[in-house]
Amino acid sequence: MNGNTRNKFAVTFAVLLGGLASPAAADWHTFWHNQHVAYRRTNAWPQPFTDDSARQTIAPFEVMKHNGWRLHNTIGNELFREGDGALLAAGHKRVNWIATQAPADRRVVYVLRGVSQAETDARLASVRETLTRLPADGQPPQVLITDIAPTTASGAWATQINRDWLEALPAPKLPGTSASGAAGATEGGQ
Repeated sequence: MNGNTRNKFAVTFAVLLGGLASPAAADWHTFWHNQHVAYRRTNAWPQPFTDDSARQTIAPFEVMKHNGWRLHNTIGNELFREGDGALLAAGHKRVNWIATQAPADRRVVYVLRGVSQAETDARLASVRETLTRLPADGQPPQVLITDIAPTTASGAWATQINRDWLEALPAPKLPGTSASGAAGATEGGQ
């Protein structure tokens, strides 16, 4: 072999060796990097995972809170006049409460969709008109359409439940002795 051939052979051999050694070195560094990451993760456990766990735990409750506020802020069929979709007095009060008293991040008025598009449009116009009459402090509440009707009951049924509860409620009575052990007040006022 002459010198020129030997140099070509050496260069070719170095290129091949370098090509083979490079992936092995990269794998070696990757292996040790992964070992260090695993070691640190194991020693830090459970801290890196508690925030995600906490978020996953409270996520369903946040959905429930949102759904509850949506139902509470829904202006249903009973708060609109039949036919023209105008708000009744109770509807005006409900819209007023939502716009002024509800927490700022919960001030959204949901309007229950009407039987027809014209009725839905009339309901939206009536709610928006009521909102324009209110004193403006800040951004007016957003008005959205919903298909989820809030559960309602008749006033007579609710009154009957309340009366039954009041009748079953025992009469208030003072204890026979006080916390210090002394005799308490008696029925005669002494």
